Order: sequence, then structure tokens, then C-alpha cells
Amino acid sequence: MDSTRQPGSTAHQAATAAHRFGLGEADLQAVGIDARGWLLAQLGPAGPQLGQALPGSIEGLQRFAAQQRRGAGARAAAAAAAAAAASAATTAAGMQDPAAVALRDTVQADVRARLATAAASQRPFAERLALFWANHFTVSLAKGNTRGLVGAFEREAIRPHIAGPFAQLLHAAVVHAAMLRYLDNDVSAGPQSRAVLRRAARRRAEGEEAPRQGGLNENLAREVLELHTLGAASVGTPGGYTQADVTSLARVFTGWRVPLRQIADDPGATQAVVFDPNWHEPGPKTVLGRRYGEGPQALQAVLDDLARHPATARFIATKLARHFVADQPPAELVARLEARFLQTEGDLASVGRALVESPQAWSPQPAKLKSPEEFVLSSARLLGLGATAFDRQADAGIATLGQRVQAAPSPAGWPDRAEEWLGPDAVWKRVEWATRVADRLGRHVDARALAAASLGPRLADDTARQIERAADGPQALALLLLAPEFQRR
Repeated sequence: MDSTRQPGSTAHQAATAAHRFGLGEADLQAVGIDARGWLLAQLGPAGPQLGQALPGSIEGLQRFAAQQRRGAGARAAAAAAAAAAASAATTAAGMQDPAAVALRDTVQADVRARLATAAASQRPFAERLALFWANHFTVSLAKGNTRGLVGAFEREAIRPHIAGPFAQLLHAAVVHAAMLRYLDNDVSAGPQSRAVLRRAARRRAEGEEAPRQGGLNENLAREVLELHTLGAASVGTPGGYTQADVTSLARVFTGWRVPLRQIADDPGATQAVVFDPNWHEPGPKTVLGRRYGEGPQALQAVLDDLARHPATARFIATKLARHFVADQPPAELVARLEARFLQTEGDLASVGRALVESPQAWSPQPAKLKSPEEFVLSSARLLGLGATAFDRQADAGIATLGQRVQAAPSPAGWPDRAEEWLGPDAVWKRVEWATRVADRLGRHVDARALAAASLGPRLADDTARQIERAADGPQALALLLLAPEFQRR
């Protein structure tokens, strides 16, 4: 047996590093002879994204507000129109509204920047970590009020913090304008806040029945506990959270708002998020048995405590192991990552190092199925397309495969198990996408040589024979893209 094909060989480790931890390579020589060293050298903040004049949060909010105002004007004009034909003309004109076009272009530029950066990066492990954390702290375009903000969220809250303290990443993500809007915290008010009491007094003065309580919104608090820190599995366990904790945390979050109207009217605006004491619930709050005072400093304190909680360590360790290694991750690996998280108080670079150094993470058999986004990114890297893969279409067709980039269907993000991506329709869409790509590019590449260079010892003899016997270049490339060795990581 060829020594390079034996599990544990340098070639096998290079293939595992490239495909399991990275996003695939056209040639495993890019990894070199020290696969672990190649990965460890990539730990650190994710670098700048590719793209021209990508907007920050404030500019994204201003573009959103401009589109909303123009859209409201168009709707009013349409409602006032006497004839259906006039209404249709107004609607058609609105479709070309400059503000709407600018917002649409922002969304497409953000999608393209995310994918182009990952496809061209020399630090694919760092990009994989950035994608993982962006999914963990999902902010989705599926909710319209985040348009213009999702890319800024990833650039400002996620990418700089993927190798720092988890508490820092947690705070940056949940107090970002995109998250506050996505989970409705910017409209949440404490029941006893000055804003609510004034509103109630005004209603009484006008002869209306005052509401029983204010508009406390628990969405963000619930997701911080269930999806971002402790995990749903902690409910009902010692130290786990209860509904009372969700309500108390929601009260801690009150006052953290996105002043969209002020930002829209101020070209020199510098703050996308403010703490407005008028909306904050006064008095102390108790979360997980700990008492926190009122005011903006309480949120930092409670997030720090959540970041250090043992349930958070277990939850994050399990998600990382599941994402990189197996849908049912080895218990030893989870325990090792959990221990490192606790020992370092959530230092993510140390946790990443523990992942790379764990023997359980290097099993030779690929166990994870690539998501549609990972499939397209690895195809772009395999073919050496880099950022150009997204020139014609911002997402290169990922949405047609069932995964709309930056638009997960819920705050839980996109699923990370093979069963979610293996339905008959999903598989057939992969075949169609791979066939289209192969028809366009197959005559310009040597799929046989590419398979050996990219997959190395992972390439099974039977797969190599099928590619070798292909009728032409397009068929050979399609067989490579659809091979189990390429579809799995």
C-alpha cells in the first residue's frame, strides 16, 4: 500500500486540513508538510473582506431609511391613484427608485464580499471560523429590517473577534445594530420605564384605557440564552435558565436601541446604537440567581457571566465539534474543547488550537456533508476561480441549492447536519448546479489531474477510474464535483 495513502500520513493530514478545517484547495501542496502548523498559523482575527466601499452600520441604516421613506411615498401615491393603470405605473416607477436600488446593491455587495473573500483567502480556516460564528450569531435578511446591515454585522461584530475572548464576541454581536433590529430589541421598553409611563399617562389624559404593561420584547434575551450561550439543553438542569431568567434578561436589555430616525436625518451620525435610559426598566434584575443593577453597565456584567458559564462552554464545544468533525461528535473531543474553554475563560484562539491538536478531529474518513455554501466555495477554490466566481452572480447560485446566503430562515441559523441537506430535491439541485459548472468550465481544466492534486489520498480508486473514463472534460469535472470525496469533508 502506498504510504501516502495510509491514515496519519503527511498527505492524508494535508487533505484533512484542506477540506475539513479549510474550504478546499486546488493543490494540497498549498498546505505543506505540516498540516497542523498550517492551520494554527491561521488563528487570529479574520482579515478585511474583498469589495469596494462596503458600508458600515450607519451607512447601511441610512440607505435602509432612505428606501423606507421613498417606499412610503410611493405607496401613498399609489393609494391616491384613481385608476389601476396609474397605480401600476407608480409601482413600476418605484421599482427603479434610486434608494431601493442602492439598498439592493448593498445587499448584493455584502453577499459577494463574504463569498469572494472566502474563495480567494489564503487563510481558509479563519474564513471557516468566521462563517461558523456568523451562523451561530445569526442575523438574517429574511427579516426586512436588517437589509443593509448583515454584511456590516459580519465585518464589525464577527470577523474581528473570532480568535478573542468569547465574552467580547458575544457583546459585539448582541449589541450590534443588526442584532438589536433583527430580534426587536430596539422597540423593547421596560414596563416601568419613563417612556412607557409617559405613554400610559398620555393615553389616560386622552380618555383611553392605559395598557396593563409596556412593550417588553423577550426575543433577544431568549435567543442569547437558548442559541448564543447556555443552549436549550440547559433548561431544567442545575444552573440552567428558566422563563423568569428570560424576562429578567429582557429587562436588562431594555434601553439598547437603534435611533434610525436620528441617523437618517444626520449625515454626520457616528453611533448606530445608543443606550436610552428612558426606555430602560429601572431597578435591579436577577438572572440565573445573580443580581444586577440598572443602567448600561448591567448588560456587560451579565454577558460576562453568561460567557463564563459551564453550560456555555459545553454548548459551544459541542457546536464546534459538530461543525468541523461529525454530526455526532466524539465525546472526548467535546470534553477537551469544553475544558479548554473553561480553563481560558472562553479564549477562542485557545479553543481553536485545542480543536486542531485533538487526535479525534483528524479521523481519516470524511464525515461531514458540505452545505450548499461550502460546496460552492470549495468548487470555486478547486477551480482556481477565487473572487471571479461571483462576478456574474453575487451568490453563484447558492440560493438555488436551498441556502440563501445571509438569509437563514430563523435565528437558529442554517442546520449543520447532513440529514438537513440530503433530501432528493436538494441532491438533484446539486447535480444540476455541478452539471452547469462543468459544461461551462470542463473543457478548460484537467479534472483527472485536479482530482488527484486536490483530494490526494482521499480520492478512492473507483472514483478516479470513473473520472478517467469520462467521455469528455465536462463529464469528468461533473463527476469530480459530485464525488463523495468532494461532497464530504
